Amino acid sequence: MSDGEPTDTRTQYERVLAGDWYEGDAEIAALTAAAQRRAARFAELAATDEDAAREALADLLGTFGEGGWIRPPIHVDFGRHTHIGPRTFINFGLVLLDVAPVHIGADCMIGPNVQLLTPIHPVEPEPRRAKLESARPITIGDNVWLGGGVIVCPGVTIGDNTVVGAGSVVTKDLPANVVAVGNPARVTKHL
Repeated sequence: MSDGEPTDTRTQYERVLAGDWYEGDAEIAALTAAAQRRAARFAELAATDEDAAREALADLLGTFGEGGWIRPPIHVDFGRHTHIGPRTFINFGLVLLDVAPVHIGADCMIGPNVQLLTPIHPVEPEPRRAKLESARPITIGDNVWLGGGVIVCPGVTIGDNTVVGAGSVVTKDLPANVVAVGNPARVTKHL
């Protein structure tokens, strides 16, 4: 470049993986479309062949622990950015926008219609109009219970053994061994 600045030659998906701002492109669209097809295949198999459905989950997700189960439908961005520990149960309707990594621990219970949302968008109008996006990872510890309809926002960590009440919106980290409820979720009890 004439001004001496280095040119960033990374693909948009490489920017996704680095957690940088990126714009959607054909590669990202193809990856998300493939993930949606894998999720649909899992849902189709779950009704008729549990072993084949488990294989489909292993193909959909980065890792899926032994003895766990997800009740379809599940909606993902990439799927493979998600890692779920053993013996975790996830009820119907999980929305898993896993642009950044999502780690769910062992022995968790996740209620119906939970949303785990890693994407962030600019607040300023011009970059938002340009459709820029980034993401921050979500980490859910072991033995966590997320009630139905819980929303977990980008960059949040929820500690081991924590319970989040139905309909809560988790905007900030929650420590281990607490009950949190509300919008935004607030600690109401220590376990």
